[in-house]
Amino acid sequence: MSEYKKAGVDIALADAVKNKIKLQVASTRTPAVLADVGAFGGMMTFPKDFKDPVLVATTDGVGTKLKVAIAAKRLDTVGEDLVNHSVNDLLVQGAAPLFFMDYQAWGKLDAAAAEVLMEGLVRGCKKHNCPLLGGETAEMPGFYAEGEFDLAGFMVGIVEKAKILDGRNIAPGDALIGFAASGLHTNGYSLARKALLDSGLYRLDSFLPDSGTTLADELLRVHRSYFHLLHPLILQGKLNGLAHITGGGIPGNLVRILPYETAAIVNTSAWDAPPIFKLIQKAGEVSKEEMYQVFNMGIGMIAVVAKDKVEEVVRDLKGMEEKFWLIGEVSTGKREVVLK
Repeated sequence: MSEYKKAGVDIALADAVKNKIKLQVASTRTPAVLADVGAFGGMMTFPKDFKDPVLVATTDGVGTKLKVAIAAKRLDTVGEDLVNHSVNDLLVQGAAPLFFMDYQAWGKLDAAAAEVLMEGLVRGCKKHNCPLLGGETAEMPGFYAEGEFDLAGFMVGIVEKAKILDGRNIAPGDALIGFAASGLHTNGYSLARKALLDSGLYRLDSFLPDSGTTLADELLRVHRSYFHLLHPLILQGKLNGLAHITGGGIPGNLVRILPYETAAIVNTSAWDAPPIFKLIQKAGEVSKEEMYQVFNMGIGMIAVVAKDKVEEVVRDLKGMEEKFWLIGEVSTGKREVVLK
């Protein structure tokens, strides 16, 4: 046995894992990809059908949702969570994904688990025609507890400069349209775990009558991607702004796209928060104010639409059988979000 392996790093196992997942990664390739899987860096040709292209980059992790996935022994979804979260972060600036790269850090590499983890990453990339261009799988003994790992990702997208969505056209009178979240997405899990699991009130296999599923199923719902729904509306010039509702909730994210001297007035009675949020609030004795600061409360994306385009956009959405709500409007103010 090598001294490195005695120290906790198994190079032969890492190579075997990488060889095993090469086919999965290769399945995300597009004709634009130039480098083979395993090269020192990923390469792809630049799209030629842009007049004035702008690159948009984002990076993120899955957070403590990983602890739920590990405890439930279900690692096939968190990779898709990460890809979808990244896609949404590019989308709100008008961009479409170009490529994605992942970073996995393991205390002790688990070959079978790494292969399952890759399934979600690949699935998310293929749904967005986005190559998984490369990544890193690190083995770091002593850094993570046994059986634990971390997962992060980096995505680059592209947008025509004239189509950048940055909120500069938002004006008083614009309507706010909220789009249904699939669940907690990838934020607020530290509080959710404390309220539901660490308290001993529930277990991952506890059945939730109001949700019609187990707690594990509810907490591991995949973070929804809004790309295929909303990117066409961006290209058609029908949206003045988009806010991805992640950590910080509606107040912390919607304010990020508001111009100065405008405010967003959100009517929280316009939709019903899904049962899981009510369960967390009750079990953890969490104030309503804090719930809206931590969780998406059932709204995963908010679009800002000019008053004269609202009827057209609503008609488009109804034709897609999309679940959405008119949840408020933009007014003059001091660049804040007011929940009513």
